Amino acid sequence: MEAAADGVGVDLLLIATPGPDWLYIVARGLGQGRQAALYAVAGIGTGYAAHTVLAAVGLAAALGAVPDALPALRYAGAAYLLFLAFPLLRSLRHAGGLRAAADGLAETGPSPATVLRQSLLTALLNPKGLLLYLALIPQFINPDAALPLGVQTAVLGLLHVVNCTLGYVLVALASARASSTFGKSPRAARRLSAVSAALLLATAAFTAGAH
Repeated sequence: MEAAADGVGVDLLLIATPGPDWLYIVARGLGQGRQAALYAVAGIGTGYAAHTVLAAVGLAAALGAVPDALPALRYAGAAYLLFLAFPLLRSLRHAGGLRAAADGLAETGPSPATVLRQSLLTALLNPKGLLLYLALIPQFINPDAALPLGVQTAVLGLLHVVNCTLGYVLVALASARASSTFGKSPRAARRLSAVSAALLLATAAFTAGAH
């Protein structure tokens, strides 16, 4: 129990530290409003739940044992984030830009299902998420405990999912609030779209450079 508590403490510190997940959620909140940001959090949480299942059954460790798996995952994730940033960059060529920053989720913006699917795939392709299950969680598993190793991994992984969801909801609400406050004019909406695209590009760079 003490090891698990220590693991949760370390996990909370990691979640509170701004990183690629923060950048991605803020990009959604600034560019597309509160609903999109919250669906992004749901997608990321679902992706980490999938990582938990993989780790619990041992597939994550098997994937980590393949030397070329993580670099391939890293570059695939970066490429996908670039793909998501492209529509935002393209929208800046038009006079109105994306109006989601001013009007919540705009009619021309992605649907909630699309945001959820894109965020889920982003989390699944995030190598740092996989590394957490390969490198961090095993440090807080007790081989002598009554619970099997897979169950301990599942419990710690699910605690990470819960912690992420709660923390990232705050990030989503804060970024959406900033969007509604500063993006009420077409010019401001375009600027927020530019910031959103820049954050996605920064997230892609973080992902590509993750080790």
